[in-house]
Amino acid sequence: MPPARPKPPAQIHRGTPRTLARLARILREGGLVAVPTETVYGLAADAFSARACRGIFKAKRRPASDPLIVHIGSVDDLALVAEPNPAAYRLAEKFWPGPLTLVLGKKPRIPDVVSAGRPSVAVRMPAHPLFRRLILLAGRPLAAPSANPFGYVSPTTAAHVRDGLGDRIAHILDGGPSRIGLESTIVDLRNPRAPRLLRPGAITRAQLERVLGVPVAGPAGRPVSRRGPQLAPGLLARHYSPRTPVAILDRLPGAAARRAAPAEAWLFLARPRGRAGPGDFWLDARGNLPAAARRLFATLRRIDAKGFKRINLSLLRGGGLAEAINDRLRRAGRPSPAAAARSARASRS
Repeated sequence: MPPARPKPPAQIHRGTPRTLARLARILREGGLVAVPTETVYGLAADAFSARACRGIFKAKRRPASDPLIVHIGSVDDLALVAEPNPAAYRLAEKFWPGPLTLVLGKKPRIPDVVSAGRPSVAVRMPAHPLFRRLILLAGRPLAAPSANPFGYVSPTTAAHVRDGLGDRIAHILDGGPSRIGLESTIVDLRNPRAPRLLRPGAITRAQLERVLGVPVAGPAGRPVSRRGPQLAPGLLARHYSPRTPVAILDRLPGAAARRAAPAEAWLFLARPRGRAGPGDFWLDARGNLPAAARRLFATLRRIDAKGFKRINLSLLRGGGLAEAINDRLRRAGRPSPAAAARSARASRS
């Protein structure tokens, strides 16, 4: 019996009207399509089809305990998938379309595979015009986690998706590099009088509090294990991780010490002073936080491909977008006790 021929790599499509119509048909028929969003690229399926959504878990090798985010094309569709409350509509009016996910009670039409068996659902309305157009053409909400092997660094370009899932899926819609580069902010609004930030992102806790008019509790202090169904995606202690081990240090050493360890990489927010060594990397030359967030995952992938034995970095100071970047860095590695304490103090300030 001849050996099975390998599958052709996923096809990357431009967002022409004809292509969008074809991809929408594939989604309606239960297929998978990798899609661009303003946060990171996602792997989409019909949110009302348990069979289609199980395909996402199979392609990503994602545990069934980690739920999916349901993406809708308009605020009017929120009531199709969730039990909205006035607080949810206030946040939607301010931040949708955009990088904000709301956790609410779910409607029965959402299959349990989407919500990890919980009676809640995570919902957002994306801002990327191609993805929103695809949702509208498909005529149904689309469930979509990040389009990468489970636990690995999130993809922010179509090429990243093909690198990770190119032999497991057939279609990738290319919408250019992700504008934000970090996954969406997730807030638990099941009790609107006591909202809780589950995952920080580009929309900050301070912004949420200004709209809601009540304090928003921060993320849980202890790491989440893989046991049991999660309330929302992106909460596990180990996530967004390169294959190269990551060490989170309280402070990165000077140039001489870094050059003395050529097998290790050193990741900075801004370009370090002095002559850069072969292992020196930075997210933005001037330390601009939005630019750093946009380049974080691409930079981790670039370092990961170079064969260093370890990636060394330190957490950022402050809250807001720095809190979101630190969240991803913590889940990529393990902080020293001093670095963890310093970051906790900074995020409370």
